[in-house]
Amino acid sequence: MAQAVETMDGWYCLHDLRKIDWVAWKQASPAKREEAIAEFQAMLTDWEAIDEAKTGSHAVYTTLGHKADLLLMILRPTMKELQEVELAFNKSALAGFTKQTYSYVSIVELSKYMAKEGEKPEENPGTQARLRPRLPKWDHICFYPMDKRRQGNDNWYTLPMEDRRRLMYEHGMTGRKYAGKIRQIITGSMGFDDWEWSVTLFAKDALDIKKLVYEMRFDEVSARYGEFGSFYVGNILPQEEVPTFLQI
Repeated sequence: MAQAVETMDGWYCLHDLRKIDWVAWKQASPAKREEAIAEFQAMLTDWEAIDEAKTGSHAVYTTLGHKADLLLMILRPTMKELQEVELAFNKSALAGFTKQTYSYVSIVELSKYMAKEGEKPEENPGTQARLRPRLPKWDHICFYPMDKRRQGNDNWYTLPMEDRRRLMYEHGMTGRKYAGKIRQIITGSMGFDDWEWSVTLFAKDALDIKKLVYEMRFDEVSARYGEFGSFYVGNILPQEEVPTFLQI
Protein backbone atom coordinates (compact mmCIF):
# COMPACT_ATOMS: atom_id res chain seq x y z
CA MET A 1 0.00 0.00 0.00
CA ALA A 2 1.31 3.47 -0.90
CA GLN A 3 2.39 5.63 2.03
CA ALA A 4 0.12 8.59 2.85
CA VAL A 5 1.85 11.93 3.14
CA GLU A 6 1.43 13.81 6.42
CA THR A 7 -0.29 17.18 6.19
CA MET A 8 -0.01 20.33 8.27
CA ASP A 9 -3.34 22.04 8.83
CA GLY A 10 -4.20 25.62 9.76
CA TRP A 11 -7.32 27.76 9.65
CA TYR A 12 -10.70 26.48 8.48
CA CYS A 13 -11.95 28.03 5.25
CA LEU A 14 -15.29 28.84 3.64
CA HIS A 15 -15.75 29.97 0.06
CA ASP A 16 -19.26 31.43 -0.21
CA LEU A 17 -20.49 32.26 -3.72
CA ARG A 18 -23.59 34.46 -4.07
CA LYS A 19 -25.81 35.59 -6.92
CA ILE A 20 -27.57 38.90 -6.29
CA ASP A 21 -31.28 39.17 -7.09
CA TRP A 22 -30.98 42.53 -8.82
CA VAL A 23 -34.70 42.69 -9.57
CA ALA A 24 -35.62 42.34 -5.88
CA TRP A 25 -32.83 44.76 -4.95
CA LYS A 26 -34.19 47.39 -7.35
CA GLN A 27 -37.70 46.93 -5.98
CA ALA A 28 -36.57 47.45 -2.37
CA SER A 29 -37.02 50.93 -0.92
CA PRO A 30 -33.97 53.22 -0.83
CA ALA A 31 -34.08 53.11 2.98
CA LYS A 32 -33.98 49.30 3.00
CA ARG A 33 -31.09 49.22 0.55
CA GLU A 34 -29.14 51.77 2.59
CA GLU A 35 -29.78 49.79 5.76
CA ALA A 36 -28.55 46.57 4.12
CA ILE A 37 -25.40 48.26 2.81
CA ALA A 38 -24.62 49.85 6.17
CA GLU A 39 -25.09 46.53 7.95
CA PHE A 40 -22.79 44.72 5.49
CA GLN A 41 -20.12 47.42 5.81
CA ALA A 42 -20.28 47.14 9.60
CA MET A 43 -19.77 43.39 9.20
CA LEU A 44 -16.74 44.04 6.99
CA THR A 45 -15.34 46.41 9.64
CA ASP A 46 -15.63 43.64 12.22
CA TRP A 47 -13.92 41.20 9.88
CA GLU A 48 -11.11 43.70 9.27
CA ALA A 49 -10.54 43.98 13.03
CA ILE A 50 -10.14 40.19 13.15
CA ASP A 51 -7.66 40.46 10.28
CA GLU A 52 -5.67 43.07 12.20
CA ALA A 53 -5.69 40.91 15.33
CA LYS A 54 -4.45 37.93 13.25
CA THR A 55 -7.25 35.72 14.56
CA GLY A 56 -8.74 35.09 11.12
CA SER A 57 -8.89 36.59 7.66
CA HIS A 58 -11.26 37.31 4.80
CA ALA A 59 -11.47 38.39 1.17
CA VAL A 60 -14.42 39.89 -0.71
CA TYR A 61 -14.49 39.87 -4.51
CA THR A 62 -17.02 40.47 -7.26
CA THR A 63 -17.10 37.66 -9.83
CA LEU A 64 -17.61 37.67 -13.57
CA GLY A 65 -20.01 35.52 -15.56
CA HIS A 66 -23.21 33.68 -14.72
CA LYS A 67 -21.94 31.58 -11.80
CA ALA A 68 -22.01 34.26 -9.09
CA ASP A 69 -21.78 37.98 -8.36
CA LEU A 70 -19.94 37.83 -5.02
CA LEU A 71 -17.22 35.61 -3.59
CA LEU A 72 -16.63 35.69 0.15
CA MET A 73 -13.58 33.80 1.39
CA ILE A 74 -13.44 33.44 5.17
CA LEU A 75 -10.71 31.93 7.36
CA ARG A 76 -11.21 31.15 11.07
CA PRO A 77 -9.37 29.04 13.68
CA THR A 78 -12.28 26.63 14.26
CA MET A 79 -15.13 25.23 12.21
CA LYS A 80 -17.57 26.59 14.80
CA GLU A 81 -16.28 30.13 14.30
CA LEU A 82 -16.50 29.65 10.55
CA GLN A 83 -20.14 28.64 10.84
CA GLU A 84 -20.87 31.66 13.05
CA VAL A 85 -19.59 33.96 10.29
CA GLU A 86 -21.68 32.18 7.66
CA LEU A 87 -24.77 32.31 9.87
CA ALA A 88 -24.30 36.01 10.64
CA PHE A 89 -24.13 36.83 6.94
CA ASN A 90 -27.14 34.62 6.18
CA LYS A 91 -29.15 36.58 8.75
CA SER A 92 -28.11 39.93 7.29
CA ALA A 93 -30.44 42.06 5.18
CA LEU A 94 -28.13 41.90 2.15
CA ALA A 95 -28.14 38.09 2.19
CA GLY A 96 -31.91 38.21 1.73
CA PHE A 97 -31.28 39.62 -1.74
CA THR A 98 -28.82 36.85 -2.67
CA LYS A 99 -28.85 33.18 -3.55
CA GLN A 100 -25.95 30.94 -2.63
CA THR A 101 -24.90 29.35 -5.93
CA TYR A 102 -21.89 27.47 -4.57
CA SER A 103 -19.98 26.99 -1.34
CA TYR A 104 -16.86 25.12 -0.32
CA VAL A 105 -15.64 24.05 3.13
CA SER A 106 -11.98 23.19 3.66
CA ILE A 107 -8.91 23.87 5.77
CA VAL A 108 -5.60 25.55 4.87
CA GLU A 109 -3.19 22.71 4.17
CA LEU A 110 0.50 22.16 3.50
CA SER A 111 1.95 18.73 2.78
CA LYS A 112 5.25 17.34 4.04
CA TYR A 113 6.36 16.03 0.66
CA MET A 114 9.51 18.17 0.77
CA ALA A 115 10.29 17.61 4.46
CA LYS A 116 13.49 15.73 5.20
CA GLU A 117 13.55 12.85 7.66
CA GLY A 118 13.52 14.11 11.24
CA GLU A 119 12.48 17.64 10.24
CA LYS A 120 9.44 19.27 11.84
CA PRO A 121 8.44 22.01 9.38
CA GLU A 122 5.29 22.77 11.41
CA GLU A 123 7.56 24.35 14.04
CA ASN A 124 8.91 26.86 11.51
CA PRO A 125 7.40 30.37 11.99
CA GLY A 126 7.18 30.75 8.22
CA THR A 127 5.13 27.57 7.96
CA GLN A 128 2.80 28.75 10.70
CA ALA A 129 2.29 32.04 8.84
CA ARG A 130 1.33 30.08 5.71
CA LEU A 131 -1.13 27.93 7.65
CA ARG A 132 -2.77 31.00 9.21
CA PRO A 133 -2.42 33.55 6.41
CA ARG A 134 -3.68 37.06 6.15
CA LEU A 135 -5.34 36.98 2.75
CA PRO A 136 -3.87 39.54 0.34
CA LYS A 137 -6.09 42.34 -0.93
CA TRP A 138 -4.81 41.99 -4.49
CA ASP A 139 -6.79 43.04 -7.56
CA HIS A 140 -7.93 39.64 -8.81
CA ILE A 141 -8.92 36.22 -7.52
CA CYS A 142 -9.36 32.76 -9.03
CA PHE A 143 -10.88 29.88 -7.06
CA TYR A 144 -11.41 26.28 -8.13
CA PRO A 145 -11.72 22.82 -6.52
CA MET A 146 -9.71 19.82 -7.68
CA ASP A 147 -9.05 16.10 -7.23
CA LYS A 148 -6.18 13.75 -7.92
CA ARG A 149 -7.15 11.16 -10.54
CA ARG A 150 -7.81 7.55 -9.49
CA GLN A 151 -8.23 5.74 -12.82
CA GLY A 152 -6.34 2.62 -13.91
CA ASN A 153 -2.64 3.32 -14.27
CA ASP A 154 -3.24 7.00 -13.52
CA ASN A 155 -4.01 6.52 -9.84
CA TRP A 156 -2.28 9.10 -7.67
CA TYR A 157 -3.02 7.13 -4.53
CA THR A 158 -1.13 4.04 -5.65
CA LEU A 159 2.07 5.90 -6.61
CA PRO A 160 5.10 5.36 -4.36
CA MET A 161 5.99 8.26 -2.07
CA GLU A 162 9.18 9.05 -3.99
CA ASP A 163 7.30 9.43 -7.27
CA ARG A 164 4.72 11.74 -5.69
CA ARG A 165 7.46 13.75 -4.01
CA ARG A 166 9.26 14.24 -7.33
CA LEU A 167 6.11 15.29 -9.14
CA MET A 168 5.10 17.76 -6.44
CA TYR A 169 8.61 19.24 -6.44
CA GLU A 170 8.45 19.79 -10.21
CA HIS A 171 4.98 21.35 -9.82
CA GLY A 172 6.26 23.67 -7.12
CA MET A 173 9.14 24.84 -9.30
CA THR A 174 6.63 26.01 -11.93
CA GLY A 175 4.78 28.00 -9.28
CA ARG A 176 7.97 29.64 -8.02
CA LYS A 177 8.39 31.43 -11.33
CA TYR A 178 5.32 33.48 -10.40
CA ALA A 179 6.54 34.49 -6.95
CA GLY A 180 5.46 38.06 -6.24
CA LYS A 181 2.88 37.89 -9.05
CA ILE A 182 0.62 35.14 -7.67
CA ARG A 183 -0.25 34.29 -4.07
CA GLN A 184 -1.60 30.76 -3.75
CA ILE A 185 -3.68 29.34 -0.90
CA ILE A 186 -4.19 25.56 -0.91
CA THR A 187 -6.96 24.14 1.26
CA GLY A 188 -7.71 20.47 1.89
CA SER A 189 -11.26 19.20 1.93
CA MET A 190 -11.25 15.41 2.22
CA GLY A 191 -14.18 14.58 4.46
CA PHE A 192 -15.36 18.22 4.33
CA ASP A 193 -16.65 18.66 0.75
CA ASP A 194 -17.12 16.98 -2.63
CA TRP A 195 -13.61 17.60 -3.96
CA GLU A 196 -10.25 16.84 -2.33
CA TRP A 197 -8.62 20.27 -2.42
CA SER A 198 -9.30 23.81 -3.49
CA VAL A 199 -6.90 26.34 -4.95
CA THR A 200 -7.29 30.10 -4.52
CA LEU A 201 -5.01 32.37 -6.53
CA PHE A 202 -4.60 36.08 -5.82
CA ALA A 203 -3.01 38.21 -8.54
CA LYS A 204 -2.18 41.82 -9.32
CA ASP A 205 -2.54 41.14 -13.06
CA ALA A 206 -5.38 38.83 -14.14
CA LEU A 207 -3.32 37.56 -17.08
CA ASP A 208 -0.82 36.01 -14.67
CA ILE A 209 -3.58 33.68 -13.46
CA LYS A 210 -4.15 32.37 -16.98
CA LYS A 211 -0.43 31.98 -17.62
CA LEU A 212 0.22 30.11 -14.37
CA VAL A 213 -2.72 27.71 -14.74
CA TYR A 214 -1.84 27.08 -18.39
CA GLU A 215 1.82 26.40 -17.67
CA MET A 216 1.00 24.10 -14.76
CA ARG A 217 -1.24 22.04 -17.07
CA PHE A 218 1.99 20.70 -18.62
CA ASP A 219 3.39 19.50 -15.28
CA GLU A 220 2.92 15.72 -15.12
CA VAL A 221 1.12 15.97 -11.79
CA SER A 222 -1.62 18.02 -13.51
CA ALA A 223 -1.51 16.56 -17.02
CA ARG A 224 -1.75 12.99 -15.81
CA TYR A 225 -3.29 13.16 -12.35
CA GLY A 226 -5.28 16.41 -12.11
CA GLU A 227 -9.09 16.72 -12.21
CA PHE A 228 -10.60 20.20 -11.94
CA GLY A 229 -13.98 21.66 -11.03
CA SER A 230 -15.51 24.99 -11.99
CA PHE A 231 -13.37 28.13 -11.98
CA TYR A 232 -14.53 31.39 -10.39
CA VAL A 233 -12.66 34.58 -11.26
CA GLY A 234 -13.22 38.17 -10.18
CA ASN A 235 -12.08 41.57 -8.98
CA ILE A 236 -11.55 42.85 -5.48
CA LEU A 237 -14.39 44.72 -3.79
CA PRO A 238 -12.92 47.19 -1.27
CA GLN A 239 -15.21 48.07 1.61
CA GLU A 240 -15.47 51.70 0.54
CA GLU A 241 -16.67 50.64 -2.93
CA VAL A 242 -19.55 48.46 -1.67
CA PRO A 243 -22.14 51.30 -1.98
CA THR A 244 -21.05 51.99 -5.58
CA PHE A 245 -21.27 48.31 -6.51
CA LEU A 246 -24.78 48.05 -5.05
CA GLN A 247 -25.98 51.44 -6.24
CA ILE A 248 -29.20 51.46 -8.28
